[in-house]
Amino acid sequence: MPSAIKLRPYQQQAVDNWFASRGRGILKMATGTGKTITALAIATQLYQKIGLQVLIVVCPYRHLVTQWSRECEKFSLIPILAFENVNTWQNQLSTALYNIHSGNQKFITVITTNSTFISDSLQSQLKYFPEKTLIIGDEAHHLGSPKLEESLPKNIGLRLALSATPERYFDDQGTTAILDYFGQILQPELTLADAIRQGALARYFYYPVLVELTEAESLAYAKLTSKIGWALLLSEKENVEIEKEDLTGLLMQRSRLIASAKNKLIALRQLMVNRLQTSHTLFYCGDSSVKTEDISSLPQMEAVVKMLGSELGYRVNTYTAETPIKKREKLREQFESGELQGLVAIKCLDEGVDIPTIKNAVILASSQNPRQFIQRRGRILRPHPSKERATLFDMIVLPPDLGKGTLEVERNLLRKELKRFLEFADLADNPGEARVKLLNIQKRYGLLDI
Repeated sequence: MPSAIKLRPYQQQAVDNWFASRGRGILKMATGTGKTITALAIATQLYQKIGLQVLIVVCPYRHLVTQWSRECEKFSLIPILAFENVNTWQNQLSTALYNIHSGNQKFITVITTNSTFISDSLQSQLKYFPEKTLIIGDEAHHLGSPKLEESLPKNIGLRLALSATPERYFDDQGTTAILDYFGQILQPELTLADAIRQGALARYFYYPVLVELTEAESLAYAKLTSKIGWALLLSEKENVEIEKEDLTGLLMQRSRLIASAKNKLIALRQLMVNRLQTSHTLFYCGDSSVKTEDISSLPQMEAVVKMLGSELGYRVNTYTAETPIKKREKLREQFESGELQGLVAIKCLDEGVDIPTIKNAVILASSQNPRQFIQRRGRILRPHPSKERATLFDMIVLPPDLGKGTLEVERNLLRKELKRFLEFADLADNPGEARVKLLNIQKRYGLLDI
């Protein structure tokens, strides 16, 4: 263990419980609470106790590989980064495994992406991993997909999964597969409230920004909600699998409609006109297009960059899955120094990216999947010496008034989502102010009991 790192009590408890569970288990801790350090502490103890020989970390994204590499280096590890070009790592890995078996090398660390992990080039090497190997699944909810789950090596007995949200959305089978392979969720499960109370995450102000749909959007929304109601009725009968697919498609269509609501750009302009001197701001966009005044249709991200940069003079750049790793590092440095006031992102900043200097966030679009909401909260609340509190603006679309036939469907769909918003409001430093804003939706849909 590096002398500069001291485990918090909950991290030490998680380490102890993993060993008590005979070398298996899932760490379910709020984003930003130090799951990576806890996992590396487990690997360190395994090395000291049984002479662990191989550590393999499986991550969903390339940027997480480089992030894990940085953390590993603090523990005096020199990892093999098995991703992108196979020629850069395959020989290195096979040589290291040969050296392990021949006694010429004590320990190797391998960090890979999910896509490389399922490739023949890496799968063919797994059978040569020694018995004293620990596999860590980072953001392990991804590993419940059929292709990834099939690729998890049965010959590796020491297993650890990390995720703030190990349960897969609308996929009980995938969730069961994760639990079957990695073991049960270990105590303590660290909630957002626990993490803030213990100082592991920053305190924050929460400001819901309520946005109305346009007339055309309201009509489309009502039609989709009506279809969702019928799909829910049909799914209770036969052919559940077919209907479930139909329902998921309809829910996605409606989610995209909400994400790209035209009035969000107006609300963003009104918000940012008074915040042009601020910095360290993250803007979360959807991947759909919005109608603009002068152009028929534009991806929301481009529309936001155009408004913030060209029209308001706010210094921003985009951060997407297509941004090369070297450029991402440069953007991160510019953002941290204040040279860039803001980053505009879609989904790639949801999971694992560690930019603790984020002080402000504006969420223009989010999916109904609770995982995204949980990941984003933790991303914004990572502690930093320069951050006394975080500030979060959350754009929430007000559903239009619907007929009696679809009102009950809407109430049931809204209940879970509204619960998340209210929970986040209650944990903020301005709970009353945030709650008052959300009261409008609660009253409209008779959800005052939440």
